[in-house]
Amino acid sequence: MATANRGKQPSLSQLRAFTAVAEHLHFRDAAAAIGMSQPALSGAVSALEETLGVQLVERTTRKVLLSPAGERLAARAKAVLDAVGELLEEAAAVRAPFTGVLRLGVIPTVAPYLLPDVLRLVHGTYPELDLQVHEEQTSSLLDGLAAGRLDLLLLAVPLGVPGVTEIPLFDEDFVLVTPEGHPLGGRRDLSREVLRELPLLLLDEGHCLRDQALDICREAGRDERAPVTTTAAGLATLVQLVAGGLGVTLLPRTAVEVETGRGGLLTGCFADPAPARRIALATRTGAARQGEFEEFARSLRGALAGLPVRLRTEAAPETDSAPGA
Repeated sequence: MATANRGKQPSLSQLRAFTAVAEHLHFRDAAAAIGMSQPALSGAVSALEETLGVQLVERTTRKVLLSPAGERLAARAKAVLDAVGELLEEAAAVRAPFTGVLRLGVIPTVAPYLLPDVLRLVHGTYPELDLQVHEEQTSSLLDGLAAGRLDLLLLAVPLGVPGVTEIPLFDEDFVLVTPEGHPLGGRRDLSREVLRELPLLLLDEGHCLRDQALDICREAGRDERAPVTTTAAGLATLVQLVAGGLGVTLLPRTAVEVETGRGGLLTGCFADPAPARRIALATRTGAARQGEFEEFARSLRGALAGLPVRLRTEAAPETDSAPGA
């Protein structure tokens, strides 16, 4: 392969053709995937090889293989195209806020209870917004935000992650959920100390609600060595385990109406100050759509006014927060 043509730079068309070939390892399939004729795609890859001065693909009669240089440069080429895509998206957002794609990540202990209000808000107030929802655990959401896969997160804070800005929405209390007939069920003056000895049921590891519940128990003086013998992947399963008499659990107030409606359960409220969690929107610090996201938060607070929560008064977004419960 000849040395690189230093007077030229790769075009986006060439990079797009190469990344398609790297993905499909087949010229016909790659051409079809990006809407380009096969001869044009082959020519674009050849032109990119000439511009870079390296052989990117090994062509055989049956298939296409990436050369060692092609293996190394395929990820770089995709990163360039992704960055250009983000540039175009942000430019479009600046021209016309609340239009185009908004990729919203939501944690599982929030999604079923807030998404109906979020979707009503988007459909009624921002009909030109293409909302795409991704339900994942907090660590996955933060990875997606950092990688540019997600634009905005709806989750429990504080996160303690540098480069992430939090826009608080509301605080909500936790309640104790017990089986019917339990002596603590229905009470409105529970002390946190009751958590010291109760058989507590929790979500699986990875859920932030599990960590919050454990933090509350530690603050109440519960022995950290106290066993947790039963866990669940979701709140719906968790409350059914409680209804079956296997123990008790903690639920955020927004989840109570949905999850305890099947019967067989009682709820008990803690005396003030009750254990609570804060729910917020989070995005990359300095994002071009920061103003849009702050306006979205203001509208969302209004949409959530009917929930059993304490809305946060509008304030400056919080950045690089310290970790906490």
